[in-house]
Amino acid sequence: MTVLVTGGAGYIGSHTTLLLLESGYEVIVFDSFCNASPESIRRVEKLTGKNVNLIEGDIRKRDDLKKVFSVHKVDAVIHFAGLKAVGESVEQPLRYYENNVCGTVQLCEVMAEHGCKSIVFSSSATVYGDPHTTPIKEDFPLYATNPYGRSKLMVEEMLRDVYVSDSEWKVVLLRYFNPVGAHESGQIGEDPSGIPNNLMPFIAQTAVGKREKLSIFGDDYDTHDGTGVRDYIHVVDLAEGHLKALEKIASLNGVLTVNLGTGQGYSVLDMVSAFEKASGKKVPYEIAPRRSGDIAKCYADPGYAREVLGWEAKKSINEMCEDTWRWQRKNPNGYTEIS
Repeated sequence: MTVLVTGGAGYIGSHTTLLLLESGYEVIVFDSFCNASPESIRRVEKLTGKNVNLIEGDIRKRDDLKKVFSVHKVDAVIHFAGLKAVGESVEQPLRYYENNVCGTVQLCEVMAEHGCKSIVFSSSATVYGDPHTTPIKEDFPLYATNPYGRSKLMVEEMLRDVYVSDSEWKVVLLRYFNPVGAHESGQIGEDPSGIPNNLMPFIAQTAVGKREKLSIFGDDYDTHDGTGVRDYIHVVDLAEGHLKALEKIASLNGVLTVNLGTGQGYSVLDMVSAFEKASGKKVPYEIAPRRSGDIAKCYADPGYAREVLGWEAKKSINEMCEDTWRWQRKNPNGYTEIS
């Protein structure tokens, strides 16, 4: 089976590509490298001893996509390619809608033209907005509070409409929570461009001395310590969820929507404490004003994923922090020094 992984050189994409190769799939990675490095795929090849067909291209450009599908017989697509920073999306909404929504339109049109109608979409828990209660189930009301989340919700609705128009489509929408951690080898991990937008790489870069201190956005939320609570999930567990979705899609009839999370919420200060324990390093921080679009609590009810995919998160918060620290310690400047 040949799988096209859009955004496959990125954080979650590279870990999923590695597991796909280890599971015997033929993999094509399509990436613009706007927030990723080809070095991640070189390391995946080294870890697996297998070759990846790596193609540079932009999902917004139909000709780039056509070059892939005209040369390769693609059986299914795992679609990661997208901009993903909540704060940046508030500042640059049109850029997010153009890339995340319009790019997916182009992808689906080219897929249909070439008879490929199976897609696993990288969605997000942000589609739930500020949930009325936690843990969050798949049937909760949908209401995104920022352009990033709205772009994900728009693509979800679009893919449902695509299935209604053509029942040959098989669609899995994976709404996942907060990916952290790295491969246990320390060879691939999260390497954001510029200042990190996510908590864990900022903590790690502060611990390794690359950043002076961590900014914690708000300490007056209705949580046990005032800082925001999230469901942090190890990226390897998350990658395995995509493989389970790919296995499911063969027998799927319609659109399947699944949360991927641990069901456990940890605050920002909980994560700082766990990381200090794992690394033996102090993480200095300051309290900053709340960010627009942030919410107090967000964590999953993972029961449906167990039921329909036979999947559940296995790795603990300690493993998340230990693996993140191993990656950061071995690669203080990410992939930059080699690529």
